[in-house]
Amino acid sequence: MLRTITAGLDGSPESRAAAEWAAREATLRGLPLKIVHVWEPVPEPMAQAPLLGVETQQHWVERIPREAAEGLRLRHPGVDVSIEQLSGHPGTRLSEAAKSAELLVLGSRGMGGIGGFMVGSVGLSAVAHTERPVVLVRAGEQAADEHEMDRSGIPSAAAPFRPVVLGLDIHHPDDTLIEFAFDAAKRRATSLHVVHGWFPPPYYAYGMPVNPPLHEALALSESQALAEALRPWRHKFPDVEVAEQSLYGSAAVLIADASRAASLVVVGRRVRRGPVGAHIGHVTHAVLHHSAAPVAVVAHG
Repeated sequence: MLRTITAGLDGSPESRAAAEWAAREATLRGLPLKIVHVWEPVPEPMAQAPLLGVETQQHWVERIPREAAEGLRLRHPGVDVSIEQLSGHPGTRLSEAAKSAELLVLGSRGMGGIGGFMVGSVGLSAVAHTERPVVLVRAGEQAADEHEMDRSGIPSAAAPFRPVVLGLDIHHPDDTLIEFAFDAAKRRATSLHVVHGWFPPPYYAYGMPVNPPLHEALALSESQALAEALRPWRHKFPDVEVAEQSLYGSAAVLIADASRAASLVVVGRRVRRGPVGAHIGHVTHAVLHHSAAPVAVVAHG
């Protein structure tokens, strides 16, 4: 089955920004773009209210995705754009739509800003339940935001892409996650900035005096482990320049800091099928709330 870049659209500014990002990604990958509009039926008494009459429902169910698709075709003439209209719970239906997608792209009010905001429940649900990569794009995201400044000091989509940032846990490195990040950097003809944050094991950290030589030994060990995890991927993607950063501190904070100079941030989510249910992970959850760049969450085993 031919995969697509699938974008969820509900008419909000963040979903429109996500659709634009999805169109640009479809161009990079040479894939068609599918716009999915999920209409959540309202209870019957509300459906009969004057403000929710036939005309209003038709506007949301038909006009918004149709007009959005027309605009995308004009701005991205090389992309094949289709529309799929679904009914039901948005998080559930979008997760189902993602099964035939290369990527699922959603809007998020939660990225950008110093303090961060709440990522919407639909976005979190889709991230937690979708086994395809999910990209969250904040409202106001522009193509130029992903590129370096031009010679006049103005961000420009004609300038080279900013680096792709990969947040990597070297104790559980996953091939799916690493390959996604390298491939994203290759398609953008940019570098890959790999970020790893670490803390000493509890038996080192508690009840021991400050020991600079021990700290230096731990830092060296973490850096060597990071380099070893990336070694085969450097050979597989020789054209991708890689910058490694292994630092003492919170991985989420380090990744969020790196996102300010990134075109895309890539983080992972371990798929858990046990009785605990779907889980995003605290680092990925924090990055979704505080990243200044679009975030790709890659599910892996």
